[in-house]
Amino acid sequence: MAVLKQSVTKLTNILEGLPEMPFNTMEYMLLCTTIYDFCTMKTPNDLSEQLYAEYKKSLMDYLHSTVLPSLRSKNDEYMLKELVRRWLNYKVMVRWLSRFFHYLDRYFVKKKALLPLKEAGITCFRDLVYEEMKGKIKDAVISLIYQEREGSQIDRPLLNNVVEIFIQIGLGSKEYYEVDLEAPLLQDTATYYSRKASKWILEDSCPEYMLKAEERLKQEKDRVDHYLDHTTKQKLIENVEHQLLSVNEIQLLEKENSGLIALLRDGKVDDLERLYRLFSRIPEGLTHVSQLFTQHVKAEGTALVSQAENAATDQSVQFLSENHELMNLLGFQVLIRRIIELYDKYMGYVQESFQNHTLLNKALKEAFEVFCNKSVAGSSSAEMLASFCDNVLRKAGSEKLSDDEIDRTLEKSMKLLSYINDKDLFAEFSRKKLARRLLFDRYANEDHERLILTYLKQQCGGQFSSKMEGMVTDLTLAKENQSCFEDYLYANPHAHPGTELSVSVLTTGFWPSYKSSDLTLPDEMVKCIEAYKKFYESSTKNRKLSWIYSLGTCNINAKFDAKSIELNVATYQAAVLLLFNSADRLSYAEIKAQLNLTDEDMVRVLHSLSCARYKILKKAPMTDTVSPNDIFEFNSKFTDKMRRIKVPLPPVDENKKVIEDVNKDRRYAIDAYIVRIMKSRKALGHQQLVLECIQQLSRIFKPDVKLIKQRIEDLITREFLERDEEDPNIYKYIA
Repeated sequence: MAVLKQSVTKLTNILEGLPEMPFNTMEYMLLCTTIYDFCTMKTPNDLSEQLYAEYKKSLMDYLHSTVLPSLRSKNDEYMLKELVRRWLNYKVMVRWLSRFFHYLDRYFVKKKALLPLKEAGITCFRDLVYEEMKGKIKDAVISLIYQEREGSQIDRPLLNNVVEIFIQIGLGSKEYYEVDLEAPLLQDTATYYSRKASKWILEDSCPEYMLKAEERLKQEKDRVDHYLDHTTKQKLIENVEHQLLSVNEIQLLEKENSGLIALLRDGKVDDLERLYRLFSRIPEGLTHVSQLFTQHVKAEGTALVSQAENAATDQSVQFLSENHELMNLLGFQVLIRRIIELYDKYMGYVQESFQNHTLLNKALKEAFEVFCNKSVAGSSSAEMLASFCDNVLRKAGSEKLSDDEIDRTLEKSMKLLSYINDKDLFAEFSRKKLARRLLFDRYANEDHERLILTYLKQQCGGQFSSKMEGMVTDLTLAKENQSCFEDYLYANPHAHPGTELSVSVLTTGFWPSYKSSDLTLPDEMVKCIEAYKKFYESSTKNRKLSWIYSLGTCNINAKFDAKSIELNVATYQAAVLLLFNSADRLSYAEIKAQLNLTDEDMVRVLHSLSCARYKILKKAPMTDTVSPNDIFEFNSKFTDKMRRIKVPLPPVDENKKVIEDVNKDRRYAIDAYIVRIMKSRKALGHQQLVLECIQQLSRIFKPDVKLIKQRIEDLITREFLERDEEDPNIYKYIA
């Protein structure tokens, strides 16, 4: 044992830097041989147990006599440096002694199930040094971290080495690190940032606060990377996020003049990106952001609708009602344009600043669905959007745009359509307006017409776009048919009616229904009709022509005293004017009898010719209204600076009929969906049937629950469905 004690003393002197010769080979071999001999002696002379105890005693003596006194005499950073130095020396001592006593590890330790020599050495340090000094060590580490957070430079490698001590004494477990250092550090961190947040939230604007918060989070991540264990990163970051963001979340987002609303209003893209990055890190952070986002967008959109409503009802602009282009500027056109600009602005924020996050997309959708379904001056959003698209697509529309701009505008308009509930109503208004553009040659570009139909098919399905696609195709075929008619007249000069005639033959199922009348045409027009009938009958035998005079236009050469003027008029107007070729004066009753027009049409036509801007006819008595007692005569004194003028008919309000047609179609659609659902499910409860019906129909329109109930009752009456005998709330499909 004397050799062993001398060797331990020599090792201790070497570690402490005292003058001592290093171990030579002979000394090392002698020590190892001695221990081997002690361990291999026969029982009861085997000294393995005493050697194991002597190994631990040698370490504990070193800790008691040298390590602990050196640590007790120092504080703070100096104590940590001494700890690291002593720990490194101690590990060297353990490594050498475990080599000397290696034979114990091979047999005795395994046989007795004792701690291996190295682990036993670590346990000695933990029990004697660590348990006594851990409080001071923890306080010193947290103090240095505090200094660094306050801007001081600290010895990061030192802290890294201290953290390694906490981990290594756990012998594979991080319990000592987590309980004795990490937990107090997290608590101190929470306290530190709670104080900081309370100060910043009062002194700084939202962008300034977020800059500080983001920088602090970056510093804490960097801190973990340099000297804390990697398992601490998530806990520490979440701790800081909670104190800086979660605790003050609402107050920060709603901060006056600098919160989320102000950032959105002022277009602070960088700050919005930072806000998204920060609040996406905390639970429910983006939920509150999306709620405020929805409120703000909804408020801005609703304000636009209110402005349009006020402009529409402003008595000071009512005198402009005849100026269609200016009405568009003041009304629906500018409203839709501003909503598109609003969409571009906030969708830009969603895609760029908010990284196209699903929650923010949903928030934008919810906001737009509110104000995009409001009516203005009695006009629904579906009608306004259809009018806007019509204005973009018309030749003489007020939107002076390039082809690329038209494409983009139509695409954005269709995105607005996705927020409108009554997509079927938009489709029907669009069909009416498309018909007028095509029939009166007001469309600017056929490619644009087909483009919007493609968008409509994507939004609403082929059932809405198929008829309009047929209308566009009809016009192409009509041009070919007109060319054939002109060839026919050229080949048969005797068949020429003496008047140029252009006819568009349309497929009844594709086009909107128009009012037909038994108009008695003047002879000049009858000749044209008969000529075209002969041509058409020569090319087809199975089709019958039905003439829609209300859609026709005529160019008439009128000879006035001052000069001749070409008048572009509707067919009804032309029929009235041609009567004055054979009569100087005609009464209201005489005109009505000769043309077989209704009173409604008579008033519209005669008013446009005698009371409106162009007074082609003189009326007696001279009033602003037409009555059955009026007398009319040709106004030979009429003149105008233009050689060719268009005499418009007062527009007929077809909105009511469009809405009636759509409501009728909705009833059919609800019936079809109910039957389809019940056919697949066979039996279904009332509430489930209503919900499924709403869900499937919502892509086209937002159905009214009362209407669905009415249609269910009607289908029961018509024996498509029946109620369950035991439970009347359950419906059964009747095959």
